[in-house]
Amino acid sequence: MGKIRVLVVDDAVVFRRMVADELARDADLEVVGTAANGRIALSKLAQTNPDVLILDIEMPEMDGLALLAELRKARRRLPVIMFSSLTERGAAATLDALALGAADYFPKPAAAGGLDGSLDVIRRQLIPRIKAVHAGATARLAARPATAPPRAPTPGAVPAPAAGRDLQVVAIAASTGGPAALVQLFSRLPADLGVPILLVQHMPPMFTRLLAERLTAQSSLRVQEGASGAALEPGHAWLAPGNYHMIVLRDGPQPRLLVHQDAPENSCRPSADVLLRSVAKVYGSHSLTVVLTGMGHDGLRGCQALRETGGQIIVQDEATSVVWGMPGYVAKAGLADKVLPLPAIADEIVSRVRAAASPGVAAPGLRGLHR
Repeated sequence: MGKIRVLVVDDAVVFRRMVADELARDADLEVVGTAANGRIALSKLAQTNPDVLILDIEMPEMDGLALLAELRKARRRLPVIMFSSLTERGAAATLDALALGAADYFPKPAAAGGLDGSLDVIRRQLIPRIKAVHAGATARLAARPATAPPRAPTPGAVPAPAAGRDLQVVAIAASTGGPAALVQLFSRLPADLGVPILLVQHMPPMFTRLLAERLTAQSSLRVQEGASGAALEPGHAWLAPGNYHMIVLRDGPQPRLLVHQDAPENSCRPSADVLLRSVAKVYGSHSLTVVLTGMGHDGLRGCQALRETGGQIIVQDEATSVVWGMPGYVAKAGLADKVLPLPAIADEIVSRVRAAASPGVAAPGLRGLHR
């Protein structure tokens, strides 16, 4: 297999050179060019033919969002990783970029960390993301179309829980590619789903608040950041806030949330494993968990705990995932009841929740989901 060809686009010449030089040190990567703005990058695409584009948002002449919109007209499959600043404006623009089809984002290293710190962040965070989104794009080309019938659970999987068991919560975990997947999923969930939803999306502070606002605006459900003491109610969803773990506790008959800053797990805070273990403890067989696109294996141990208590588990398939890491680990471990394309997951959630609430009765409201 040849090297991954990377085009770096940023208007800051020092930063652009630093990133390009560090990427070029990796044996698996080849920097095929750099550009100071979107217009120059467009002119270089044909001659450089990159496998991955690293793209700044704020640039003169043509910014990153404008370039991304142009790319999606002709090169929809080219994976794009956005450079993002850790400001509210940067977070909002990053979410705009993810909505336009960017695969992932990379917070620019803080100047306070110095040159060595910036290079270390590029090595530990940016380079693995480049390799992951490229592998995901390659796998999607080789995978069966998303319209293919869902694959059966991995041989040896624990049998699915008995039909009709009352479901009291839905837990969802996602990482790379997750924001766009969550928007698509939530736009198809009805306001009267009847159970609370708990979410972990790997994102820094401020990003999670803005994501919650966008999910609320684009769905029938109210989505907000989780807060300690919040009582779980049907028709609401709680997203783990950036840099905080979120768990559910049983407070008498009423489950409540707790957010805390214990050590990261799987290099993540929030961590899906932390949430899912608490869901297994509080809800057990009355839970449904969905693992969406994401890099790494966060969520695997949590799903193991859920399986031991009889919880139901659905994972997104490889063909519709930006990176088939998190769902792939769960599927390959034989823990998933179903492996489904993203467009089918909302219907599956509604069907399971409604069937559990009324055994033997067809789930109402599904026609309203197809819009």
